[in-house]
Formats: sequence, structure tokens, C-alpha cells
Amino acid sequence: MQEYANKQVLIDEITKRAKLFINEFRTVNNLDKDILVDGVDKTPFQMIAYQLGWINLILSWEQDNKEGKEVITPTPDYKWNNLGGLYQSFYDRYADDSIEMLINMFEQNVNNIIQLVESYNDAELFEQGGRQWATTTPSNWPIWKWIHINTVAPFKSFRAKIRKWKRMRGI
Repeated sequence: MQEYANKQVLIDEITKRAKLFINEFRTVNNLDKDILVDGVDKTPFQMIAYQLGWINLILSWEQDNKEGKEVITPTPDYKWNNLGGLYQSFYDRYADDSIEMLINMFEQNVNNIIQLVESYNDAELFEQGGRQWATTTPSNWPIWKWIHINTVAPFKSFRAKIRKWKRMRGI
């Protein structure tokens, strides 16, 4: 897994990968956002909704932690062995939104996650135990890893998927 020398390198990577990812969707017609093609396991809509869902989860975990609430990851309603149900909840939440609205929400949420990263000191971000929510699994990841796994990593893998989707659709 990619590691980061410091906070700014992580922020720069999130910014770069988010822009590359979301720019792929600017040429997707809203009427095509729900079309599934062979060889790609998600529609354009599902790719963005997935990203919005995970970014919002991280932001909500942090907010709940600040308010002194115990955070249960991924959510009190979904356990780690039911991620399919969690993903469906993301899709349901954004089902009525246009591709343009999804893009705008994505860009705002990326800004919010960058602000969150900026708010951490190096110990919080890079050492285990930076927040209660980051210690809720046996892996006990540092916060940077949670953020990487739910931003940079899928921005890269989903960018490949949307590019394949566009090729299959002749876009």
C-alpha cells in the first residue's frame, strides 16, 4: 500500500486522484448514468455514490467522535460482513441525483475530507490510535490509512472502471 511522507503529500494525492477520477464523469450523459456494461461491475452513478458514501462515513465518524459518541464502524446498521447492504444504502441515498449534482457533491466532499486531513496533527494522522473510530477494527489502522483506502485507492481503481465503461459506450 502506498504510504505518505507527510500530511501535505497525502492531501496532494487526494486532490490529484479526485480530480482525475471525477473529470471522467463530465462527459457522461445523465440519461446514461445508470447503465451497466459488460466487464464493469458498477454504473457511473454507483461509482460516485460509493465514493460519496465512504467519504461521508469518515466525516460522520469524526463528527461523532468529536461529540463524544462511540463510533461503530462501518455503521450501527451495517457490519463489515454486510458491505453489500451498506453500498446499497449509498445507492439508495443518491438515486434521484443527477450526474451534475453527484459531481458537485463529490467535489464538496473531497474539500471536506481535505479540511479534515489538515485538521489533524502528525501523531493523530500517522500513528495508531489517532481517533476512537480508527481503532474499531482489529487492524487498528492509523487515520491516514482509512482515508487512503476510502479515497485515493478507489479513485484510482474506479477511474479505470469509468474509462472502460466509456470505451464500451463509445464515449
